[in-house]
Amino acid sequence: MDSHKKSMSEHQKAPWYYLFLLILAGESVFILPFVLARVFRPTVLDVFGLDNIQIGFMGSVYGIVALLSYPFGGPLADKFPPRKLIAVALWLTALGGLVYATFPSYLVLKILYGYWGFTTIFLFWAAMIKATRVWGGTSSQGKAFGFLDGGRGLVGALFGAMGVLIFSIFITSEIAKATIVESRVAFRYVILVSSGIVVLVGIFVWFFMRLDKKLEQSIILDKITVSQIKKVMRLPAVGLLMVIILCAYVGYKITDVFSLYAQDVMQYNQVKSAQVGTFLLFIRPVIGVGIGILADRSQTTYWLVVSFVISFFGALLFATGIITASATVLFFISILIVATGVYAARSLYFAVMERGQIPLELTGTAVGLISLIGYTPDIFAGPTMGYLLENSPGTVGHQHVFWMLAVFSLIGGIAAWFYFRLYRKK
Repeated sequence: MDSHKKSMSEHQKAPWYYLFLLILAGESVFILPFVLARVFRPTVLDVFGLDNIQIGFMGSVYGIVALLSYPFGGPLADKFPPRKLIAVALWLTALGGLVYATFPSYLVLKILYGYWGFTTIFLFWAAMIKATRVWGGTSSQGKAFGFLDGGRGLVGALFGAMGVLIFSIFITSEIAKATIVESRVAFRYVILVSSGIVVLVGIFVWFFMRLDKKLEQSIILDKITVSQIKKVMRLPAVGLLMVIILCAYVGYKITDVFSLYAQDVMQYNQVKSAQVGTFLLFIRPVIGVGIGILADRSQTTYWLVVSFVISFFGALLFATGIITASATVLFFISILIVATGVYAARSLYFAVMERGQIPLELTGTAVGLISLIGYTPDIFAGPTMGYLLENSPGTVGHQHVFWMLAVFSLIGGIAAWFYFRLYRKK
């Protein structure tokens, strides 16, 4: 136990720029598959000739590959230095951007999303979580994960803002009258610039995200045994985190529809809708950093419960249909409430691993197992939302989506409450 404590205190020496590179990489890798589609949802539907259900199924292909990648990528992160896995993942993801920029067919898009499921999860995901836990040491887990998620939000917001700027520069006519051809030309620049930046971030990670040699050795296992995997599976924290992350992640996926809500219900144009998506991205860093600092000063597990309660009440505001085209102020306040709950839960769900007594050197394996269930919304959330939106066009479809958020927030809140009760005493 003492040696575990000793190694954990050593882990606190990872420098600030290590976390900065982690944040940069942590969002860059998801720009092409997710952030662009979130910010430019109406544009993506137009230029690729897709509907909401098809976008949902592309996400499902990604989710299925990701699901197969979690349990294998987890132990991989316990065997190799995080820096190498993260850099390679970034380069391979950027390669997919070159295909994306050709506006391929729906079939090729599904294959591309499957490829991205491999590059962003098998090589990247557990390595990023483990590296963050190493930076946080024993006393700053809330801060480490809060800064990671908040920082990723800021990077995503900057990519989103940059994308909107590039897009509007290359649209020469009135935005509302832009043809498909013009939109494609503009969006191609957005994709290519984003891909170039992802490659650059990979280079920085490879050369600069280094740890002290001794420290790097202490967090790597020569081999993962079946008994170690069983040990992780028996931890109560692992089972509860599966449910908590699944529910919190459904909430995160549902934030994808805010820009569409702005277009369908609030009657905004394409650029104004994209700005709503970008506004959402700017809320995330503020909440991530704020909740991370708050959680370290009291109990991460308590604030996880609170975050689900907030997202439940925010969901009800949208689900009851009181937000109409004329209620602009209420629309933005309600976005703020939902985003606070959803982003706070997202910032904290891995930060509670330390309190849940999951051994540091087995973090990758634990993350792989937890994610296997926790991230299944990648498979079902997109098509479910697409189905609800296409089957009841306009306001009603959006209400159904937010009822879905309310139900998952309630279940997640109950699981978080059990976690809080179980690990209240250290």
